[in-house]
Amino acid sequence: MRTARPAPQQPSGMPYTKYAPFQDTVVTDLPDRTWPTKRLTRAPRWLSTDLRDGNQSLIEPMGPEAKRALFDLLVRIGFKEIEIGFPAASQTDFDFVRSLVADNAIPEDVTISVLTQSREDLIDRTLDACIGIPRATVHLYNALSPLFREVVFRMGKDDVRELAVAGTRMVMARAEKVLTEDTIFGYEYSPEIFVDTERDYTLEVCEAVMDVWQPEADREIILNLPATVERATPNVYADQIEWMSRNLSRRDVVALSLHNHNDRGSGVAAAELGLLAGADRVEGCLFGHGERTGNVDLITLALNLFSQGVDPMLDLSDIDEVRRVVETSTQMDVPPRTPYAGELVYTSFSGSHQDAIKKGFAARAEAVAAAHAEGLDGEAAETAVPWVMPYLPIDPHDVGRSYEAVVRVNSQSGKGGVSYLLKHRYNLDLPRRLQIEFSRIVQRHTDTYGGEIDAATLWSIFADEYLPARQAPESGLESWGRFELKGATLTSAGDEDSILTVTVRDNGERRLLTASGNGPLGAFVTALEQTGVSVRILDYVEHALSEGRDARAASYVECEVNGQVLWGVGIDPSITTSSFKAVISAVNRALR
Repeated sequence: MRTARPAPQQPSGMPYTKYAPFQDTVVTDLPDRTWPTKRLTRAPRWLSTDLRDGNQSLIEPMGPEAKRALFDLLVRIGFKEIEIGFPAASQTDFDFVRSLVADNAIPEDVTISVLTQSREDLIDRTLDACIGIPRATVHLYNALSPLFREVVFRMGKDDVRELAVAGTRMVMARAEKVLTEDTIFGYEYSPEIFVDTERDYTLEVCEAVMDVWQPEADREIILNLPATVERATPNVYADQIEWMSRNLSRRDVVALSLHNHNDRGSGVAAAELGLLAGADRVEGCLFGHGERTGNVDLITLALNLFSQGVDPMLDLSDIDEVRRVVETSTQMDVPPRTPYAGELVYTSFSGSHQDAIKKGFAARAEAVAAAHAEGLDGEAAETAVPWVMPYLPIDPHDVGRSYEAVVRVNSQSGKGGVSYLLKHRYNLDLPRRLQIEFSRIVQRHTDTYGGEIDAATLWSIFADEYLPARQAPESGLESWGRFELKGATLTSAGDEDSILTVTVRDNGERRLLTASGNGPLGAFVTALEQTGVSVRILDYVEHALSEGRDARAASYVECEVNGQVLWGVGIDPSITTSSFKAVISAVNRALR
């Protein structure tokens, strides 16, 4: 017998040979690299560049109100370094910086960063914008790579290095003139296009800049190493970072910073490996906004740490509010599958996924209950039990999400999702075989009507199938089925038998039935036989729906009715009456 084997891939016909492999153009070898064996055990210093790099990537840049709303959000989350603009590039950016000063909106412990190129007029304008800021970092950059030196600037290495050195001198000179002792002043230098620049030359320029700035214990320098265009796999970037971290002098007073773009779609991975390679600080945007494919996504980076038991040092406990402010300010949607924050990331439609999640929550509930029994209070018990859950890397509750959103039902869903929603929204804990039966009913509905079924629609389908309107008046359904329970009186006859007098409406006609049996349910089945219906109880499950004076009970009865096996459901304040209603539910379903 021939075995199945896929056909081989065929040449694409695309002109791939015009692209030179990155590692053939830039030396990155580091055979004794150490970053692969390291672990991330603490959060880096974060800098948000949403208001500068993120803003300049928008089709319609943010206005003052939108920028202020986003700035206030960044402060609330806990960012201590925020790049707010390019004050010399536009009057709008300059005015925004000044508005924060005028409104006294910058907390004393938040450092404001402003970007400038290495030109005296731009540097003067930039420093003028910083007057009155409690903590200000001036961020100067110039491109170093061969492509920019030879094609864009037409300058030699010495001239490009001098541009960085002269810019640093001008920043320091202007700061001496306009900034007072009330401002804590810092400096950041970016060798732009770092990943494409010869590493020895990058080191040479950074050392020359440090010779001017003279960093020391209380006077750090931030050296930011951008992946301006992401052009290699993350491990290559990590090698570049580790090499720089090893070879920089005065490393103890250098804050080595990362600024990753996402052109290859691996900005988050590159930043994580860069941190393993020795970096101290990360620049990026909340949801990865930025030019082209964006900057690194700080939300993903931070919650990746959180998922590994590391404090991200940012408060992301209301992720929907963070997303709402960013979307409103930027007029750009956060895609529904964005890690941690997207609308659908804690949602499972697949039946097998839903079943696993349902079982995971049940197991966790047992573990938390055991922790309670050992004397831990509610919050302590929740945190003492490690989060181990199928398909959910973090607890949705920790970022402000509801458990109701974890499982949603569509045509791909199975019994696990259906039963999960009914249990967590309506406290109905369906027996397994009833789960299977009802999931088929839901499947027929989704096959017929398509789309997603929310919890309210699922309840409507359930009530229409199992609960006549007299039992679930909130459903707004009309009564259905041959029988309707009107009342029942139960008395005991000795140790074994129960005598039941029951009133039912049978096709609109009121009937009084009396029978005895081994227990109330046995007596009720015997009574129904007087109407010509043969019922045999195969399984019976009951549970309380709530506690207190107004508590109700749910009963589930698997019956064989005139040779047909199916389930019935009853809900009533009386557990006995709910069991009778469950039998009528099964009988009515069998006879319709």
